[in-house]
Amino acid sequence: MPQIANLPVFPLQLVLFPNERLPLHIFEERYKELVQYCLDNDSPFGIMLAEDDQVATVGCTAEIDRVIKRYEDGRLDIEVKGVERFEVQEIHQDHAYLSADVELLPEGTPTVDPALRERVITQHMRLLELAGRTVRPSLYEDDEQLSYVIASNAGLSVEQQQALLIIDRENERLQFLVEHLEEMIPRVEQVESVQKKIRSNGHFKDFPPEDLPPDIDA
Repeated sequence: MPQIANLPVFPLQLVLFPNERLPLHIFEERYKELVQYCLDNDSPFGIMLAEDDQVATVGCTAEIDRVIKRYEDGRLDIEVKGVERFEVQEIHQDHAYLSADVELLPEGTPTVDPALRERVITQHMRLLELAGRTVRPSLYEDDEQLSYVIASNAGLSVEQQQALLIIDRENERLQFLVEHLEEMIPRVEQVESVQKKIRSNGHFKDFPPEDLPPDIDA
């Protein structure tokens, strides 16, 4: 499998998926240095989930799409795009920032179960509808990595996102999302039902304030 030696890496409290676009505000000196190195050498860097003083060993390479803004004090706003999953083989501390020897992880068979795919799309459209978001059919055009598109906006915790990133087969990732959405959507629908009652009535008629005096005909 392809390898990259001394890939600059950026531990963050988030998970980046292949093809996902992510804005980043760079303010720490070590990461200013990392970004400048990548810009000067047209090099990717790696993003890995960092939580509770632990860094995940599976991450995603990121390419800098554009520098949105440079500040006078050296801070930068950039936009990156996720490219390929990787697994860390060895960490190095030769610079102010970390680097790693990584092995790029291949994707499993691209063959996708059409019924499973449609099921995930239907569930996700329902979730977006409940959230009051506009549903764009073009969102679901990616036939081989649809799971990454949906996972970035499906209410997954970062732990769940990391678990999905580790999976190397699209059908398995879609099944992961089906099970998550099957559990999540009923809970969201219940909350939505309660909110609609509150908006329409102002209060629940079944539970009037007990401290009000009874009505008396004048």
